[in-house]
Amino acid sequence: MQTLSIASGPENVSRIILGCMRMPALSTEDAAKMISTAYELGINYIDHATCYGAGEAETRFAEALALTDVKREDLIIQSKCGIRTDVKTFDWSKSNIIESVDGILKRLKTDYLDVLLLHRPDLLFDPEQVAEAFDELEASGKVRNFGVSNTMPMQIELLKKFVKQPLKINQLQLSLEQSQLIDQDLYMNNKTTEMSVMRDGGALDYCRLNDITIQAWSPLQVGMFKGNFVDNPEFPELNAVLGKLAEKYGVTKTAIAIAWILRHPAKMQVIAGTMNPVHLKEMVEACKVELTHEEWYELYLSSGKFLP
Repeated sequence: MQTLSIASGPENVSRIILGCMRMPALSTEDAAKMISTAYELGINYIDHATCYGAGEAETRFAEALALTDVKREDLIIQSKCGIRTDVKTFDWSKSNIIESVDGILKRLKTDYLDVLLLHRPDLLFDPEQVAEAFDELEASGKVRNFGVSNTMPMQIELLKKFVKQPLKINQLQLSLEQSQLIDQDLYMNNKTTEMSVMRDGGALDYCRLNDITIQAWSPLQVGMFKGNFVDNPEFPELNAVLGKLAEKYGVTKTAIAIAWILRHPAKMQVIAGTMNPVHLKEMVEACKVELTHEEWYELYLSSGKFLP
């Protein structure tokens, strides 16, 4: 397993993260098997959110962890708050952040979170309220590290004006099919394609300049939850190249698709949302692959992109 150290944060964390959004669909016993498999593969970073099964993912994880030999202190457990599915709002208010963390800790049966992320921007967020919440959570020992998800650079700058804790993580969508995070600069000033439109305020370069670790979500997805591009007949050229490189490196197409993200010098983490131990093993195999410069571009172009 490849590891990295987050600036001013947890050290030697796995570059593959076990994402628990789908864990509520598992029995407690199957969830325990998933946790054990992940840990045996070298995954020590766990991702949750209050909206995953309306908290059921965190509850199931805690029940399952108790059935394994994995110790709480050997894991980096992260959760996210801000999405309130009960009332269909995004909420970064102080009261919601504090209440959310208390609920997270209760469901996870732990005294602290290693990392708390604000989950998608609240259009009405008050950075001073966020700062007060973070101060209280840090002082109480309930949260050790902080970050955001799907958040634009200027929103982070506004937070940083009041929040004293370093914002160490930004969770962003990235896959071979959804690659605008890393390629929009390629089409700069090109009026012939919408690929030149900057949709994230330069989040990639901003995060690299500010020592913010990017966590790539939906690394195999088409669009937002429109399915997997691996072995998808709508992507014949991409799958042909994935297959060729999979044969060369002795891994699966899935591993090559994940290796494409890991190859980027921004040193991102990748969230594996599968709840299938076999599929998780395939994704972890990506850590054994070091794509060449030319292979990385071959994959990029085969996904339907072009070089101007």
